[in-house]
Parts: sequence; structure tokens; C-alpha cells
Amino acid sequence: MAWDAEVAVVGAGAAGLTLAHRLATLPSPLRVLLVGAPDGPLRAPERTWCWWEEPGGELDGALAARWSRVRVHGTDGRPLDRELAPFVYKMLRSRDFERWVAARLDAAPSVRRVEAVVDEVRDDAGGAVVRGVCAKGRPVVWRARWAFDSRPAAALPPARTTLLQHFRGWFVRCDAPALNPAVAELMDFRTPQPDRGLSFGYVLPLSDREALVEYTEFSPAVLDDAAYDAALRHYTGAVLRLPRFRVLSTEQGVIPMTDGRFPRRAGAAVFRIGTAGGATRPATGYTFAAVRRQSRAVAAAFAAGRRPVPPAPYPARALAMDAAMLRALATGRVAGADVFTGLFRHVPAERLLRFLDGRTGPAEDVMVGVRTPVAPMLRTVAELPWLRWRTDRSRQPAPLGRER
Repeated sequence: MAWDAEVAVVGAGAAGLTLAHRLATLPSPLRVLLVGAPDGPLRAPERTWCWWEEPGGELDGALAARWSRVRVHGTDGRPLDRELAPFVYKMLRSRDFERWVAARLDAAPSVRRVEAVVDEVRDDAGGAVVRGVCAKGRPVVWRARWAFDSRPAAALPPARTTLLQHFRGWFVRCDAPALNPAVAELMDFRTPQPDRGLSFGYVLPLSDREALVEYTEFSPAVLDDAAYDAALRHYTGAVLRLPRFRVLSTEQGVIPMTDGRFPRRAGAAVFRIGTAGGATRPATGYTFAAVRRQSRAVAAAFAAGRRPVPPAPYPARALAMDAAMLRALATGRVAGADVFTGLFRHVPAERLLRFLDGRTGPAEDVMVGVRTPVAPMLRTVAELPWLRWRTDRSRQPAPLGRER
């Protein structure tokens, strides 16, 4: 059969762009079709991606900011500063990432970019077929040997526990210097805490006058716009005591936090990547680093002539620990603010960041685990095997405003 491409990548967000770029840089580049959504409601809004890695990464030239120090405020108001060496916390705007990838794909004759609303990606005659409607309203069909689909799943998978990480952020510019651009406020728990789950402020300073300031909750349900704005007014005023400022722009989104398992295969030749393929860490919402790991692994499989199945983004041990943490938060057995504050207070920053990335070994996981409330966590672990896996159709994935 004559394929339109060897690889079809559906979706031009973080996962799709990253994979297309990796495939374009292989020693023997594959013919890649990258299908992105046209302007409209299906195109993801402007958003921010944050992650940590060593200095000198390939994306450093496109970053909006970076920090070698972070701060956590506990509910008691005490600040806890941590140096992240050997890591750096990095912030990337989606528009800058899109430009960075586009410049490289434009120089790669093996990649073809098209726009369409994709309705179907499935196995077909020894490969995969992608069907949709182009921006002009005409039906389109492409066939490829392999397809990688990053579109949000139509429904969350069955799970024992599902919370939502939901947030709204303001990009602010203060009338007077009020911020320390050398320190990112990773979690500020001086916000009113819900009975179950947690809330925190998040401050990424771009200068001494400008920052992204967000209000975030881990809880069962999202808020309305008025409630988010009220929380941000309280946080910027009563907590941060910022001088008068202007809101330059906003970002908002919802990240599913679930112990459900996202299948990475949708057929013999169709795979899911990104959040749809389980790249979101269940207990934190971090996604971007796992997306990059998945893409590197898929590209390496192609280079080695192996079947390009995306690997599990996190080890089973990490997912089991996340399942226990989610359940403990959802039942109110642990105070989430105290748990995360305690981890940053007692666990070395380098080890904790590797733990949050799923890159620690069993012994290190135990050393992190004993810094959580042991009795309620053990009770939760014992309970998990007896819980039913349920499908909650009231909590569907939503377009992300931020992928950590």
C-alpha cells in the first residue's frame, strides 16, 4: 500500500510537536504527517509548561524564565527555601515552544504539516487511517504505517480515585518593584484549605515587577470564574500584599488526577501519547518532562527498528504510591498542605525532584514515604485493593491551560 506518511502524529500540542521534532532529527528521518487543529475551539489556548532538568537543555534558548531556587510556604506561614542544584526549574510559553519547533520542522523536508479536525484514528489494512475535516470543511483521509494520537481521551478511564487539579493564573505587572525574580514560589499554602484535597498559590516571577500568579486546587470539582478571581484577589492582596498591578493576561485549565490507567495502545498501529497516554503524573499533574521522555523513547525505537510502543511514563511503583496519596487526599485522611510541606522540609531537594519525576529507586522511595503520615497512608494502602474501579463521566478531560 502507498502510505501518505510513515508516521501520522495527531495533535500539535506539547506531545505531538515534541514527537514530530524527535522523528525529524533521526539519522534516517521518517516521512511524518503532523495534523494540528485549525483556529477555533479545538485549538488549545496559550499555556505555560514548567519542569526541572539540568542547565544547558536544548530548549534553554526558548525559555521565558528559569530559577535555581524555589520556595514553599506552609500553612503556618513559614517560608522554606530550597536550592535545586543540579536542577533548574524552567518555564516555557507554548507560543515560544511552537516557534522553536516550527523553525526546525520547516527545515525538515520529511515533515508535512496540515490542519484538520480529526474525528477518527484507527487501524486499517496493516497500518492506520486518520479521518477528519479540513479547515475549509472538506473531508480528509490520510493513511500511515503508524499513528500517534495526542487528542484528549473521550472519557477518563475507570478509577478508584479521581481528583481535579484546576487553576486560574494572572500574568501581572506591578506599578512598583515587589517580586524576587531569583526565587519561584512553587507551593504557597497560605490559602484557605478545602476539607479534602488542597489549595495553594503559585508565583513565577519574570522580573521584580512581573509574574505569573496562580491559584490552584486539588479537589473533586472546579470553581466558577467568580470564585477563581476572588481567590486570586485574596492571594495577591492579603497574602502576597502586592502593590497596585495590572492583569496582562490569564490562563486557566483542568488536569485530571486519577489512578485510572490510560492505555497507550489504541490498536496494532495506533498509539496514544501525552496526557491521553498517561504522561500526567497522577499525584502532581506534572506532564511536560514525561512527554519528552516518551518521545525520545519512541524515536529511539524507530531508529533501532523496534515496534514504536510508547513506554510507560512512570514506573508501576510510582503509580502505586500516587494511588495511595490520591485516596488519602480524597478521603481527608491527610492534610495535603502539610504532606507536601513536610516533603520539601525533610527530603533533599535533588532526591525529591527525582521522586516527583518517577526516577528514584525502591530504597529512595521508602525514604520519601516515611516522611508522609505513615499510619493513615498504610491504612489507605490496605484499603485500595478492595475499592471498585468506577467510570465517572462527570469529570471529562478539559483543554489544559498549563502542563507542568
